[in-house]
Amino acid sequence: MTETSPQNLTDLYKNNLDKETLVQLYKHMLLPRTIEDKMLILLRQGRISKWFSGIGQEAISIGVTAAMQKEEYILPMHRNLGVFTTREIPLWKLFAQWQGKEEGFTKGRDRSFHFGTQDYNIVGMISHLGPQLGVADGIALAQKLKNTGRATAVFTGEGGTSEGDFHEALNVASVWNLPVLFCIENNGYGLSTPTSEQYNCENLADRALGYGMESHIIDGNNIVEVYTKVSAILNEMRENPKPVLIEFKTFRRRGHEEASGTKYVPEDLMEYWEQRDPLTRFEQYLLDEKHITSEQIEMWTTEFKEAINDGLETASAKALPQSSPEQELADVFAPHEFVEVPASKETTNIRLIDSIKDGLDEAMERYDDLVIMGQDVAEYGGVFKITDGFVEKYGNDRVRNTPICESAIVETGMGLSIAGMKAVVEMQFADFVSSGFNPIVNYLAKSYYRWSQTADVVVRMPCGAGVGAGPFHSQTNESWFYTIPGLKIVYPAFPADAKGLLTASIEDPNPVLFFEHKALYRSIYGDVPVGYYNIPLGKAATIRTGNDLSIITYGAGVHWAMQLIDEMHYDIDLIDLRSLVPLDKDSIVASVRKTNKVIVLTEDNLTGSVAADIAGFIGETCFEFLDAPVRRIGSIDTPIPFEKGLENSYLPVDKLKDCVKELLNY
Repeated sequence: MTETSPQNLTDLYKNNLDKETLVQLYKHMLLPRTIEDKMLILLRQGRISKWFSGIGQEAISIGVTAAMQKEEYILPMHRNLGVFTTREIPLWKLFAQWQGKEEGFTKGRDRSFHFGTQDYNIVGMISHLGPQLGVADGIALAQKLKNTGRATAVFTGEGGTSEGDFHEALNVASVWNLPVLFCIENNGYGLSTPTSEQYNCENLADRALGYGMESHIIDGNNIVEVYTKVSAILNEMRENPKPVLIEFKTFRRRGHEEASGTKYVPEDLMEYWEQRDPLTRFEQYLLDEKHITSEQIEMWTTEFKEAINDGLETASAKALPQSSPEQELADVFAPHEFVEVPASKETTNIRLIDSIKDGLDEAMERYDDLVIMGQDVAEYGGVFKITDGFVEKYGNDRVRNTPICESAIVETGMGLSIAGMKAVVEMQFADFVSSGFNPIVNYLAKSYYRWSQTADVVVRMPCGAGVGAGPFHSQTNESWFYTIPGLKIVYPAFPADAKGLLTASIEDPNPVLFFEHKALYRSIYGDVPVGYYNIPLGKAATIRTGNDLSIITYGAGVHWAMQLIDEMHYDIDLIDLRSLVPLDKDSIVASVRKTNKVIVLTEDNLTGSVAADIAGFIGETCFEFLDAPVRRIGSIDTPIPFEKGLENSYLPVDKLKDCVKELLNY
């Protein structure tokens, strides 16, 4: 028990709540505490692998969740067991998740609370703490656009507020007036690092001032204060959508995870917070007020222990994953049945850039729930003017200028997908995607494999050299993502392909990186069908047919090869891959088996490139058909220079000419 007197407890828990609500809040805290006590025993027995304790912080999870409507999304952290139990997830299902069982939420593919469930409107964290903040923005944006009157709550610790995602997410939420409740659980330590070494302001809530955002400081160990104040705040947010930042003052009384311990915590500090335990202190208040009895506490505890044991017995009887490499690979991407929409026979001769604009326009008309986001994409029309006129046609709700915050906007796209919408995110230049790398490779790419959540997001990537733009506006960086399972990569070279592949990418519920070569934007024309049509991803095109040599390439490389073939009248099979993931391996093999010689060409610098991987594949699968070594051609391994002569020397055009001659004469 705490040292707080009954009179002090009466003052502390002063409220207008009825007895039923007070008792329910107590029971909601008692259950996760009882589960934690059991989990700590199982951890010592080696029956679970890891545990991140929330003992002493239960009032925050319970109070916030109880104040939320069940239809509203919550994005918890790994100490928010109370979110999951208050949402009444079956205990056996939780235990099966923690034990890595087949019927856990992730089928054994991810640990502890790293999962989500649409059935309970919970979106779990990933180990990179920041991205879920931006994901909450996306969910809240969807709720706002749909006029549901719902809010979204997202949790982070004080340590996570140092990440850039925190700043980006709060800034976007404020600029767009999104109904997001940002919950900071300030529990004193980031693993072993005290708050004095994490930030230099008195209260984290003070940061809200810089975003023009309302903020509150709440005693995170007082369940009544948490529940009543959060309820009032949420009611106001539902009526008048806006973000609110709450700093909950609390303390982590166990290790970051159990193995790390708490030796770094001064004993008097630990004792101070033990006296303010949110469960035992509230329990004493309820006893003093005669709302509950000791016999009831014992009865509920016994009931919970029995339920926990029953859940553990059920979970333990469940099977461990019995998968295969084929099944694992099949679950990397969400199933998508491509339904062909044939192209019209009516065509118009337009540039590559115009075809992309047309594709976006057709998709916006087809999908009312599609949102385009990016820097300067609204009234200005984007730096390449691809979305020029879209605001007038579709409105600012669906064509949204964003702050300069690549991570948060990718995360917002993910949140829109979770809420059942589609997103196209424009990177102003593909080079800038490095600032949004984490959510793409760790959130979008892995969500379906982890918990069957689609990431219906297309990231447009204006890329490529040949325009004198230097090291930071010229990269063709598809290889950065080629090695990441869960991402589709499309790279068209012709206007008709660009339009049809873009619409197909938007149809696809999986994340797609859509590369658009800037040097081809206004230099390449083609006959493009009028109206909506699509082209399946993963199907290469044969641009020139020949028997002496195969050139496998994509993007600008297709045009370099075409020019060489046409100038020299070579008998060369030219394959335009169009998509890198999925990769049309059958077309590659068929061409190599026909010509027996092959060049794999990329604009990217050669080391670690897509061309290197394809060359390896050809060597493994077509070795007996080869009459010459597989040749890889790419740019040199330097940053991309600005001056035209240096840039021309960087690019592999001249190397291609020499290599073709060499192989034809081999």
